[in-house]
This record gives sequence, C-alpha cells and structure tokens, in this order.
Amino acid sequence: MPTASGHTDAIQASRVIGADVYNTNGERIGEIKDVMLEKTSSGIMFAIVGFGGFLGIGEKYHAVPWSSLDYDVDAGGYVVPFSKEKLEAAPSYSVNELTKDDGILARDQAYDYYGVQPYWH
Repeated sequence: MPTASGHTDAIQASRVIGADVYNTNGERIGEIKDVMLEKTSSGIMFAIVGFGGFLGIGEKYHAVPWSSLDYDVDAGGYVVPFSKEKLEAAPSYSVNELTKDDGILARDQAYDYYGVQPYWH
C-alpha cells in the first residue's frame, strides 16, 4: 500500500541493506549496513549506516533513526535531512557497541543527537 509520499508501507530488509545514503546536498555519505529491529514493538529502531573508510577499513558505524531516512527514486538510495558536518560529528560505534544491551543506548543517543521525535514515546 503506498504512503502519502508515494512510498510503500513495507520493504524487504534485503532491499534496504546495501542501499546508498545521501545527505541533503546529494553527496553519497555511506550505505546501510544493517537495521536494528525492536522485537516487542515490531518496529525498526535505527539503520546502521557505514560512513567513510576504504574496503571496510576505517569505516565508522552510526545509528540513524529510521524515520529520518527517505527513499529517493532519482538518487537510487536514501536521503537524510542532515548536513555533511552533522553526520560527520555524529556518535560512531563499533557494530558490537551498536547492538550492546539491545541497542538501547545507541538508539537513545541517535534520536537525541539528530533531534528526531522518539517513536517509543
């Protein structure tokens, strides 16, 4: 079922993982490496976005609130409404840190940092 913006309500995780992520200037800033799911609410907590690095070396992982990603058909990827500087200064983690304690700390820090309304309130 299409949403008001023309997107669908559902998408396969396999189509999301590996998708490019762009900032508001159309610059490719990384790709979605994974998504954290909240089992109790059946929602998506955040996307794990890899920024920087080369061939996986030096790459930083960021928790980006799922609701802030908007798929852009023309770009062929997701666009986030944040500047390059905001994204570069965002808290970064190892994959183990992102998933520690069910990802709650990373989730809370991400929603606070990006100023996104928490879905769990």
